[in-house]
Amino acid sequence: MARRPTPPSASRPSAQPPSRTAESAKTRAAKSGAAKPRSSRAATREVDVREWASGIRLSGFMVIMLSLVVLGAWVLVPTLGTFIDQRQKIAALEASVQVSADEIEALEQEQERWEDPAYITTQARERLYYVKPGEVVYLVDNDIDPASLPQEQTPVSDELKKTPADWMPQLLRTIAGAGLAQNASAGG
Repeated sequence: MARRPTPPSASRPSAQPPSRTAESAKTRAAKSGAAKPRSSRAATREVDVREWASGIRLSGFMVIMLSLVVLGAWVLVPTLGTFIDQRQKIAALEASVQVSADEIEALEQEQERWEDPAYITTQARERLYYVKPGEVVYLVDNDIDPASLPQEQTPVSDELKKTPADWMPQLLRTIAGAGLAQNASAGG
C-alpha cells in the first residue's frame, strides 16, 4: 500500500532536535547581520521540498487511474464543446420560432380584419379612392402643412467658388463601382 505524503506543517517534527533548530536559527540570524531575530512562525515554515516530494509514491493502480482520468478528459472536452454549441443553436432556433409564431399571429389578426366588410370598404376608400355610386369626391390639392413646405430659395450668387473636393479619388471610385457592378441579365 502506498504511503500518503504529509503536507509541510509546523506540527511535524524535524530531523534535528528542537534545541539544534533553535540554535541554528539564531546563528543564521547572527551571521546575516539582522538586528531582530526571526519570528518562530517564519522559522517553522522552512520545509525541504525534496524530502516532501520523495514521500510521494505512485502505485500501479494510481498510474492507471490517473491515465483514465486524462483519457476521459481528452475524450469529453470536444464533446462538451459540441454540446455547448448545439445548445446555443437550439436557443437561437427557439427564438426564431417564437418570432415566426408572433408574425403568424399578426397575420391571422389581419386576415380576420379583412373578413369584415366595413374594413374592406374603409381600405378601398383610403387606399384606392373608391366611392359608392352617387357620391361626390372632393380632392384638395396642396393640402400640405405650411410648416413642411420648403423655404423660399435664396438668390443665386454670381461668384464662382472652388469646391474643396478632389476629383481624382471620385473618378477612381466611379470607375471601380462601374467595373464591380453586376449587370442585369436579360431574363427570358
